[in-house]
Amino acid sequence: MPTAPDGVRPDAAPPAVVQAADLLAEAARTGAACPPVRELFDGGGDLATAYAVQQLGVRRGLDAGRRIVGRKIGLTSVAVQRQLGVDRPDFGALFADMAVPDGGEVAAGRLLQPKVEAEVALVLGRDLPERACTVVDVLRAVDFALPALEIVDSRIAGWDISLVDTVADNASCGLYVLGATPVPLTAVDLRTVTMTMTRGGDSVSEGTGADCLGSPLNAAVWLASTLAERGDPLRAGDLVLTGALGPMVPAVPGDVFEAHISGLGSVRVGFAKESAEEGGEL
Repeated sequence: MPTAPDGVRPDAAPPAVVQAADLLAEAARTGAACPPVRELFDGGGDLATAYAVQQLGVRRGLDAGRRIVGRKIGLTSVAVQRQLGVDRPDFGALFADMAVPDGGEVAAGRLLQPKVEAEVALVLGRDLPERACTVVDVLRAVDFALPALEIVDSRIAGWDISLVDTVADNASCGLYVLGATPVPLTAVDLRTVTMTMTRGGDSVSEGTGADCLGSPLNAAVWLASTLAERGDPLRAGDLVLTGALGPMVPAVPGDVFEAHISGLGSVRVGFAKESAEEGGEL
């Protein structure tokens, strides 16, 4: 079963870490984006501080009854790194309540400032406890792959984020959508898959498996090794979103996105239009 990180207890976390976690939680609760949390830390903070904020937020979610189902890898595409001005991957926790059915619709107002990207999802059939994980380890551990859409979201106003901000904000996790037909890795070369994502039928993002750290498998190796080093390894049953294959695209009410990934199939999601009561048009 998927593991849950120990996280940071509120009574053990430094005050600035608690303040940052509180700020992000309040933004998510109210729908009003907050200033960058890096401003709370001397020198803008570092990755250790950012992950401490993330872990505290995750622990609070677990304490509230949420369930972790896996991890996401962020910032694996050079195009997305350029969009956000960062130069390395990160990771965040995926909760069961983040899932949207294939072909489903995201309610208006559920997210603050969503953007959509197409990815390869992997579901593990074995644990990955090795600190020096290899591609062979990942190949043996993966049960099947699926096409996926990740709907990223930032609680930071205007997506004014540094690496510290996005890591603290659970790697800018929002929601995710999985395709319905599992594909074994023996049937597809993830490095050479091609992706096209459309919005309302028009192509808005394209890429290949090689655009994700050279291959989605490389991204999974990085994540497995990183989490094992932290004492929180990937386990059988975990879902892994391996990272964007192309640029992420902003979403607004009324949009419909569909991604096709060769060898894996398609996945689709819509964004509900605002109702008159919410200030929009029917």
